[in-house]
Amino acid sequence: MAQHLLPTLPIPPAIELGFTTSESLKSYFPQLDLVKLSDPSLNVHKISSRTTHNLVAPPSSSFPHIDDPTEAWEALYPQGSVNPANTIPGGFGFYLSGANEFRSRLRTSKEVLMSYGVMFQEGWEWVKGGKLPGIYGGEGDSAYGCTGGRQGDRSSCFNLRLMWRAAGNGEVYAYLNPTPNNIAHLLKVPPSSKQNPDYGFSVGRGAFQFKPGRWFNIAQRVKLNDVGHENGEIQLWIDGESVIHVTNLTLRESTEAYIQGLHFQTFFGGNSPDWASPKDQRAWFGNVSGVIISQTE
Repeated sequence: MAQHLLPTLPIPPAIELGFTTSESLKSYFPQLDLVKLSDPSLNVHKISSRTTHNLVAPPSSSFPHIDDPTEAWEALYPQGSVNPANTIPGGFGFYLSGANEFRSRLRTSKEVLMSYGVMFQEGWEWVKGGKLPGIYGGEGDSAYGCTGGRQGDRSSCFNLRLMWRAAGNGEVYAYLNPTPNNIAHLLKVPPSSKQNPDYGFSVGRGAFQFKPGRWFNIAQRVKLNDVGHENGEIQLWIDGESVIHVTNLTLRESTEAYIQGLHFQTFFGGNSPDWASPKDQRAWFGNVSGVIISQTE
């Protein structure tokens, strides 16, 4: 993938408001509120009690950019860890609603873009795969716990975390109501998509590839469908390049469902030992941003 330059957040021309923890991004988009990378500033909640997300100065990138984070949340993946609920917990997990004004407007917003940076340590071993943060939403508290094989209330939540796979191949791991229309549109995303037994969809596997030792900027846009219509959208950019775009989706069946923020979760797995981290490993997360997109209809 070609070297990216600022800005790496693909902000559309019409935005209502937004926030960022990146001073570089703020300099390019003065309309964004600059906030700290901290739990209170970003309304972090429902934190996994068995893991940490300490704020640290990350190591230097092997492929530096002017907007690389100078502080980041560090995720630890001990040898043998599979997920935060496993015998050996790894990674971290929480929900993030964004800065206060942004959070207060989510309830009535139809289209939102959120982004963050991630860097995997040099010498990273991918194994079979693992989870990365993504946008989530739904009807009130039903938006929580949308992953991991949940069978009930599939129409009342959506969760759009990412995954890394073997060799660093990336995908969106989508939990959407498995309507015939959603299934059809998700499964046709190139280069490879499939429906999984836990009700999640691997969408666009191999559309991009992570590499250790450098920062990647991940930006995700969600546009809610009008209730009763199949016109929702999901779009993903990596370092400013659109790599996945799915249209004609149903993300909600009620006006009570809304975009609630980022499910900021990462771990190796899967659940079984063959997914586990083969050694102690670290990744870093920073430059968290969010934008509410104006509707012109």
